[in-house]
Amino acid sequence: MKSKAKEGRLLWLVSGVIGGLCLAYFWPYEHAYAVATDRDAKFAICTVDVAPGLPEAVFVLDFVTGRLQGGMLNSQTNSFTNFWFANVAEDFKSGKGGKAMYTIIPGSGFLSANAAPGGGATVALGMIYVGEMTSGKVGCYRFYYRNQGQPAPPVELEKVDYFVFRESQK
Repeated sequence: MKSKAKEGRLLWLVSGVIGGLCLAYFWPYEHAYAVATDRDAKFAICTVDVAPGLPEAVFVLDFVTGRLQGGMLNSQTNSFTNFWFANVAEDFKSGKGGKAMYTIIPGSGFLSANAAPGGGATVALGMIYVGEMTSGKVGCYRFYYRNQGQPAPPVELEKVDYFVFRESQK
Protein backbone atom coordinates (compact mmCIF):
# COMPACT_ATOMS: atom_id res chain seq x y z
CA MET A 1 0.00 0.00 0.00
CA LYS A 2 2.84 2.39 0.87
CA SER A 3 4.52 1.63 -2.43
CA LYS A 4 1.45 2.71 -4.44
CA ALA A 5 1.16 5.96 -2.43
CA LYS A 6 4.83 6.77 -3.09
CA GLU A 7 4.39 6.02 -6.80
CA GLY A 8 1.32 8.28 -6.90
CA ARG A 9 3.20 11.14 -5.23
CA LEU A 10 6.16 10.71 -7.56
CA LEU A 11 3.85 10.70 -10.59
CA TRP A 12 2.15 13.92 -9.45
CA LEU A 13 5.52 15.56 -8.69
CA VAL A 14 6.95 14.71 -12.13
CA SER A 15 3.70 15.77 -13.84
CA GLY A 16 3.73 19.09 -11.97
CA VAL A 17 7.35 19.82 -12.85
CA ILE A 18 6.80 19.00 -16.54
CA GLY A 19 3.57 21.01 -16.60
CA GLY A 20 5.31 23.98 -14.95
CA LEU A 21 8.19 23.90 -17.43
CA CYS A 22 5.77 23.74 -20.36
CA LEU A 23 3.76 26.64 -18.98
CA ALA A 24 6.91 28.72 -18.38
CA TYR A 25 8.16 27.99 -21.92
CA PHE A 26 4.95 29.02 -23.68
CA TRP A 27 3.90 31.89 -21.37
CA PRO A 28 4.52 35.31 -22.95
CA TYR A 29 7.28 37.24 -21.24
CA GLU A 30 8.81 40.69 -21.30
CA HIS A 31 12.52 41.39 -21.43
CA ALA A 32 13.92 43.24 -18.44
CA TYR A 33 15.89 46.32 -19.39
CA ALA A 34 17.88 48.12 -16.73
CA VAL A 35 19.15 51.65 -16.59
CA ALA A 36 21.51 52.60 -13.83
CA THR A 37 22.40 55.62 -11.71
CA ASP A 38 25.31 56.08 -9.34
CA ARG A 39 26.69 59.09 -7.51
CA ASP A 40 29.62 60.36 -5.53
CA ALA A 41 30.18 63.55 -3.58
CA LYS A 42 31.09 65.53 -6.70
CA PHE A 43 29.31 63.83 -9.61
CA ALA A 44 26.55 61.46 -10.68
CA ILE A 45 26.43 59.11 -13.64
CA CYS A 46 23.45 57.41 -15.30
CA THR A 47 22.58 55.40 -18.39
CA VAL A 48 19.62 56.27 -20.62
CA ASP A 49 17.80 54.22 -23.27
CA VAL A 50 18.33 55.49 -26.80
CA ALA A 51 16.48 53.07 -29.08
CA PRO A 52 15.78 49.33 -29.34
CA GLY A 53 18.93 47.47 -30.37
CA LEU A 54 21.27 50.39 -29.67
CA PRO A 55 23.60 50.77 -26.69
CA GLU A 56 22.47 53.04 -23.87
CA ALA A 57 23.85 56.55 -23.62
CA VAL A 58 25.83 57.46 -20.52
CA PHE A 59 25.53 60.88 -18.85
CA VAL A 60 27.71 62.46 -16.16
CA LEU A 61 26.53 65.41 -14.06
CA ASP A 62 29.42 67.33 -12.47
CA PHE A 63 28.11 68.87 -9.24
CA VAL A 64 30.97 71.38 -9.03
CA THR A 65 30.60 72.92 -12.50
CA GLY A 66 26.92 72.14 -13.02
CA ARG A 67 27.68 70.63 -16.43
CA LEU A 68 25.83 67.60 -17.76
CA GLN A 69 27.69 65.68 -20.48
CA GLY A 70 26.87 62.46 -22.27
CA GLY A 71 27.99 60.09 -24.97
CA MET A 72 26.85 56.97 -26.80
CA LEU A 73 28.92 54.09 -28.14
CA ASN A 74 28.39 53.04 -31.72
CA SER A 75 27.89 49.27 -31.73
CA GLN A 76 29.65 48.86 -35.09
CA THR A 77 32.76 50.98 -34.51
CA ASN A 78 33.06 50.42 -30.73
CA SER A 79 33.74 54.13 -30.25
CA PHE A 80 31.76 57.07 -28.93
CA THR A 81 30.09 58.87 -31.84
CA ASN A 82 27.27 60.90 -30.27
CA PHE A 83 27.89 63.54 -27.59
CA TRP A 84 25.59 65.87 -25.65
CA PHE A 85 25.90 68.62 -23.06
CA ALA A 86 23.84 71.02 -20.96
CA ASN A 87 24.74 73.74 -18.50
CA VAL A 88 22.44 72.66 -15.67
CA ALA A 89 23.78 75.34 -13.29
CA GLU A 90 22.69 78.03 -15.74
CA ASP A 91 19.32 76.37 -16.37
CA PHE A 92 18.55 76.23 -12.64
CA LYS A 93 20.20 79.60 -11.92
CA SER A 94 22.19 77.84 -9.19
CA GLY A 95 25.66 79.12 -10.05
CA LYS A 96 28.94 77.23 -9.83
CA GLY A 97 31.20 76.31 -6.96
CA GLY A 98 29.47 73.31 -5.40
CA LYS A 99 26.65 75.21 -3.60
CA ALA A 100 23.96 73.54 -5.68
CA MET A 101 22.64 70.13 -4.64
CA TYR A 102 21.77 68.02 -7.68
CA THR A 103 20.22 64.65 -8.26
CA ILE A 104 19.76 62.86 -11.59
CA ILE A 105 17.69 59.93 -12.79
CA PRO A 106 16.92 58.50 -16.24
CA GLY A 107 13.40 58.07 -17.50
CA SER A 108 11.71 56.69 -20.54
CA GLY A 109 8.86 57.86 -22.67
CA PHE A 110 8.18 59.19 -26.07
CA LEU A 111 7.33 62.85 -26.39
CA SER A 112 6.06 64.23 -29.68
CA ALA A 113 9.15 64.92 -31.74
CA ASN A 114 9.86 68.45 -32.81
CA ALA A 115 12.04 69.05 -35.82
CA ALA A 116 15.39 67.42 -35.09
CA PRO A 117 18.34 69.81 -35.17
CA GLY A 118 20.33 69.51 -38.37
CA GLY A 119 18.06 66.90 -39.94
CA GLY A 120 18.70 63.17 -39.99
CA ALA A 121 18.58 62.91 -36.19
CA THR A 122 16.09 60.80 -34.27
CA VAL A 123 14.67 61.58 -30.84
CA ALA A 124 15.83 59.09 -28.20
CA LEU A 125 13.36 57.06 -26.17
CA GLY A 126 15.02 58.04 -22.89
CA MET A 127 14.95 61.31 -21.01
CA ILE A 128 17.01 62.73 -18.17
CA TYR A 129 15.47 64.25 -15.06
CA VAL A 130 17.65 66.56 -12.96
CA GLY A 131 16.54 67.90 -9.60
CA GLU A 132 18.17 70.77 -7.73
CA MET A 133 17.45 71.30 -4.04
CA THR A 134 18.33 74.99 -3.56
CA SER A 135 16.11 76.14 -6.43
CA GLY A 136 13.46 73.52 -5.64
CA LYS A 137 13.09 72.57 -9.34
CA VAL A 138 13.11 69.41 -11.42
CA GLY A 139 13.96 69.69 -15.10
CA CYS A 140 13.53 67.26 -17.97
CA TYR A 141 16.02 67.00 -20.85
CA ARG A 142 15.81 64.96 -24.03
CA PHE A 143 18.26 64.34 -26.83
CA TYR A 144 18.55 63.35 -30.47
CA TYR A 145 20.98 60.82 -31.91
CA ARG A 146 22.38 59.79 -35.27
CA ASN A 147 23.42 56.22 -35.99
CA GLN A 148 26.72 57.07 -37.64
CA GLY A 149 30.25 55.70 -37.69
CA GLN A 150 32.15 58.96 -37.31
CA PRO A 151 32.21 61.07 -34.12
CA ALA A 152 29.96 64.13 -34.28
CA PRO A 153 30.43 67.40 -32.41
CA PRO A 154 28.59 67.72 -29.07
CA VAL A 155 24.95 68.79 -29.31
CA GLU A 156 23.11 70.69 -26.58
CA LEU A 157 20.42 68.71 -24.76
CA GLU A 158 16.90 69.98 -25.34
CA LYS A 159 15.18 71.39 -22.26
CA VAL A 160 11.67 69.98 -22.21
CA ASP A 161 10.11 71.52 -19.09
CA TYR A 162 10.58 72.26 -15.38
CA PHE A 163 8.39 72.13 -12.32
CA VAL A 164 8.84 73.47 -8.81
CA PHE A 165 8.55 70.90 -6.05
CA ARG A 166 9.31 73.26 -3.16
CA GLU A 167 10.17 76.88 -2.43
CA SER A 168 13.66 78.12 -3.21
CA GLN A 169 16.19 77.86 -0.38
CA LYS A 170 18.21 80.93 -1.49
